[in-house]
Order: sequence, then structure tokens, then C-alpha cells
Amino acid sequence: MKVTNSSNKGSNIENSTCSFTDQEIISGLKQKRKLGRFINALIFHYTKKESQVAYIFSTDEFVLSINQEYLQHDTYTDIITFDLSDKKSSLVLSDIFISIDRVKENAETFNKKYQEELLRVIIHGALHLSGYKDKSKIQKAEMRNLEELWIEKYATYL
Repeated sequence: MKVTNSSNKGSNIENSTCSFTDQEIISGLKQKRKLGRFINALIFHYTKKESQVAYIFSTDEFVLSINQEYLQHDTYTDIITFDLSDKKSSLVLSDIFISIDRVKENAETFNKKYQEELLRVIIHGALHLSGYKDKSKIQKAEMRNLEELWIEKYATYL
């Protein structure tokens, strides 16, 4: 598994995009361009598809309202990933909602730096788009291992 080149030339992801938007809250996300390229490369690694991914950072209450309205879940969550792709499309299309309140609380609970926990959650969403689930114990363990692997890769990504 190799993710090195920050340039999209020759990688078949020339039209991929990744955006990060703060809504009702300030995420403090750093290195958005680099992270966007990295997320597109991660998704391409598994799917061999270009991607257009929009991350929306918001409050607990906003993400809860989405969880209730669209998923009929009445619980707080750190991330909701909507895969909007047409199954036959060569494009991964998604909106991903992240609760900054949850990320901050999880960082404190798990004794992690906020930026590290935010990166983990962002990668988590990209892994969902790449076909990984986290419903069972085995799936959760695999997801956690992949999150750690890609966090390490991001540290050396150019």
C-alpha cells in the first residue's frame, strides 16, 4: 500500500475534490489542501474511483438532527457519512457530517490531541466510502487498525 505523491498527475484522480466547511462552529482543521489530496488518494487506493467528498463540521445538535431525520437514530454521534454515489458510477460522491463537540469530547476521553482525533474521524469517513463497515466487533477492530495505518501514512504524506 503506497500513498506518496501529493500531485494528482498520472494517478487517475485528477477530477477528485475534497472540501471542508465549518457550519455553526470552528473546526480549526489544519492543512486542508494536503488533507483533501490525501483523502482522495485513500479512497482511490481502495475503490479505483475519483471522488468528490464534502466534509461539514458542525455542532452536536446539528449532527443529531441529521441522525434523527435521515437515519431515525436518536443518539449523538461524531460522524455521519452519506454515500451519494450512483452504484454504477465511476465517481464516489459523499457528504460527511462531523460533530466537533463529539470530536473534542472523544479526544479528552481517549487522551488524544484534538487534531489527531479529528484526523481519525475524517479518515474513518473516507474508509466508509471505501467499503469498510463498523457494525460488528470484527469490523470495528479492522476499521480501527485501518484508521491507525492511514494516520501514520498521513504523517509522511507530501
